[in-house]
Amino acid sequence: MKKSKFSEEQIVRILSEAAKGDKTVAEVCREHGASQNTFYIWKRKYSGVQSDDLKRLRELERENSQLKRLVADKELENLALREISKRNF
Repeated sequence: MKKSKFSEEQIVRILSEAAKGDKTVAEVCREHGASQNTFYIWKRKYSGVQSDDLKRLRELERENSQLKRLVADKELENLALREISKRNF
């Protein structure tokens, strides 16, 4: 998947700039070098999101991936112990 040239904070700033109503969506998109289709995709994905929410979301995603790794490691340990106990009997 292609990485966006805009960070999530930049996207939220662009959306809030357009929401102010001083400029049209086309002007905001042209100014920042994004297409209108991309703008509406961002709007659908990030509507109502603040920068603090994005930071917290990234933190939770990082924590979630660590927990998934821990569960996978424990599952491998359990599997190995089951194999060992089957061989002993």
